[in-house]
Amino acid sequence: MEPARRIVPTGPAPSSGAGDAAAPRPVPGLLAAAERHLRIGSPAAMADAVTRSHLDDGRCVGWYGPPAPGWRVAIDAERADAPVPPALARRFGASDFWARWTRAECCCKLADVPVAAWWRRHGLGTPADGSALWRTLRTADLVVTVGFAPATLPPPPLPPRDLALSDVQSQLSRLWSGQ
Repeated sequence: MEPARRIVPTGPAPSSGAGDAAAPRPVPGLLAAAERHLRIGSPAAMADAVTRSHLDDGRCVGWYGPPAPGWRVAIDAERADAPVPPALARRFGASDFWARWTRAECCCKLADVPVAAWWRRHGLGTPADGSALWRTLRTADLVVTVGFAPATLPPPPLPPRDLALSDVQSQLSRLWSGQ
């Protein structure tokens, strides 16, 4: 079993999402110090994390930050050198893909919205209203986004069509090669 290790970012510190100045403390401080609260290890080693993200190579990233009363936290991580799936590259572009992907995944987790429904509304973008605060870190081999959203705000409602297809619509759906 691989021991847990802390994440050490490379390069300059990325900027946080919109709305940082209006956010009550401790969220901006937690985002600024995110690398101190992230660990990488096996899923078993990360079992006690506040929240986790599982990587395709079997590792797990865990958030070990202190509680932020009134806020939900989510993380998402991907291998920085992982190839971008061709269908997603065609749809969203390959430039800075994993940073955009992890931010969108964090927002999905915070809003409790399926990623496919998110794509229809935002693509791989993040809400411009400042409802989520985030920071994306680049490490030696990972891209990790940490996001916070107020716990008191309910997730935005989605039209029923975004959540499911009827049986007839489902029968008409076709996957093409490479999708």
